[in-house]
Amino acid sequence: MTEMGGYRDRVAQVDLTGGDVSYRGIDEEDAEKYIGARGLGVKYVFDKGPDVDPLGPENRLAFMTGPLTGTQTVMSGRIALVTKSPLTGTVTDSHHGGWSGARLKWAGLDGILLDGESDEPVYLFVEDGDVEVRDASHLWGQGVHDTIDQIGEEVDGKVGRNVSVMAIGQGGENEVRYGCVINEDDRASGRGGTGAVMGAKNVKAVVVKSGTDMPKPADPETFQEGYQQAMEVIRESDVTAPNEGGLSMYGTNVLMNATEEMDGLPTKNAKYTSTEEYGETEGVDMQAERVSGENVRENILVDEPTCHSCPVACKKEVEVNVTHKGQEMNVRTESYEYESAWALGPNSGHSDRDEIALMLQRCNDLGIDTIEAGNMMAMAMEMSEEGKLDGVGHLDWGDSETMIDLIEEIGHRSSDLGDLLAEGPERVADAKDAHGNKLSVKGQTMAAYDPRCMKGMGIAYATSNRGACHLRGYTPAAEILGIPEKVDPYEWEGKGELTATFQDLHAVSDSFDICKFSAFAEGIEEYVLQYNGMTGRDLSEDDLFEAGERVYNLERYYNNLVGFDGADDTLPNRFVEGHPDAIPGTGASEGELVELDQLKAEYYETRDWVDGVVPDEKLAELDIDIGPGTGVSAGDSAAPADD
Repeated sequence: MTEMGGYRDRVAQVDLTGGDVSYRGIDEEDAEKYIGARGLGVKYVFDKGPDVDPLGPENRLAFMTGPLTGTQTVMSGRIALVTKSPLTGTVTDSHHGGWSGARLKWAGLDGILLDGESDEPVYLFVEDGDVEVRDASHLWGQGVHDTIDQIGEEVDGKVGRNVSVMAIGQGGENEVRYGCVINEDDRASGRGGTGAVMGAKNVKAVVVKSGTDMPKPADPETFQEGYQQAMEVIRESDVTAPNEGGLSMYGTNVLMNATEEMDGLPTKNAKYTSTEEYGETEGVDMQAERVSGENVRENILVDEPTCHSCPVACKKEVEVNVTHKGQEMNVRTESYEYESAWALGPNSGHSDRDEIALMLQRCNDLGIDTIEAGNMMAMAMEMSEEGKLDGVGHLDWGDSETMIDLIEEIGHRSSDLGDLLAEGPERVADAKDAHGNKLSVKGQTMAAYDPRCMKGMGIAYATSNRGACHLRGYTPAAEILGIPEKVDPYEWEGKGELTATFQDLHAVSDSFDICKFSAFAEGIEEYVLQYNGMTGRDLSEDDLFEAGERVYNLERYYNNLVGFDGADDTLPNRFVEGHPDAIPGTGASEGELVELDQLKAEYYETRDWVDGVVPDEKLAELDIDIGPGTGVSAGDSAAPADD
């Protein structure tokens, strides 16, 4: 058990096969080494062994908070869902904000571990530190929003006030490999297929009822110093300043115009690096500005809800009236995010702002990842153009009307094309000889940052432990926003080290669990003060960075045992210098491609890895003492080539 501040020292372990619930404390050494949320969740998933079927009963799904979740700490309303991904086969963690993480902590739990598989649909009800398994047969087959409304009528409380609901829709039930978990405010644990794992276990929802029992810091003086310092830098930042900064005013979609202007916005399945170049070259009327945060705020914004203990309020709720196939619909939805708007818009060949809102609402209700859904449709459009979908279906560039219906077909697996696309990019590519059409790494598609323009994002996509991902190491902070300092986005040298630093820092914040956007203002100094103040520990900045490095290496070690190595740290062919299918960047990025070999060599040297594998010496150095070891020695490294 642990007596450190910030923890409840209580984790529920639910045996879904038998319907039993038991409780365990948190081992002190585990808490010190892996912190919580992402880090501790990966450790608990690792305990079940890497050699499990992601959609089988032996796979574990962990709902985990960290020691700062639900505290006074700035931006501390997040929760991590950790499991083996049915999309990638890697370990994955996916986080969402709002209030469910804080309420789980306030209800007396640090986390919930789901093992086994229920014979019938169930949901979990959490209150006063206990978990009850309840029948959910009447909820199965419903969308997320109806599920949340009905559960709200069943429990003694009010959703959004003292009750949180984390639910799956038909996407998770039908094991769409990028099915996700949605909380009551359309916040998604979106990536990696956590909702599909939940569906495979026949769990419809996790419901948490609580008061506001906020953990108190073990060292109040140190914590308050860190808290005040964090609030000061957040208020002073051009990005995070409440009601003034770009993120607060426009949400994540503040980046749409910025990446378009630097020709770093992948467009038409990343054939182009901007909508302007696409429009001029092919004579189509498409402009990124139409789906930008500025446009959204001016025209369709109706509310700006926030998460627990967050002054930034980056979430933008919108309302639109859309006519689809002659039917007039009023749509109100949250999370008009940059990456989602890009994937369902410019990357799929259109810029209809209001139809994108409808697509977002449908994805959220079905419980499927908006980024993956948009990218899968862009892949299908390119495959249609090349005649690779004959006999399955057809999808034209920019056909937003068909896209709206196809989202439903994916979530329900109700058509040949929808069923195919529900399998994710790797399986579609295998089935249709379409590996040249996918924008994925390790089976997960990339986000809205073109690596031909941002070389740090290139190596971050390639080396992400959960497949292509902008959130493992958010180098655009430096390459676009100049945080902590501006770096040349087109320069590859130094980006391996920069990426590893960001990856370790984000592993720390994800394990706390606080919002990554805190890093637009806060640094390791503020993190150390708040963590030490809450827990009562006395870590240095180097100690905390080492904890992040340990978490990142634990994930890579898990993946190595599954069978991943340096050959999987790659990028889509069209981005890579020297590949025959490479498509150089356009506009300001004209001629640019990713120097992948050089980036990987620099990154592996920074990490002390051998061709993408964690050597046993590194495991020992970081005191990772679980599992059999990789069997790789640092001495196996090839001699560096002569320059």
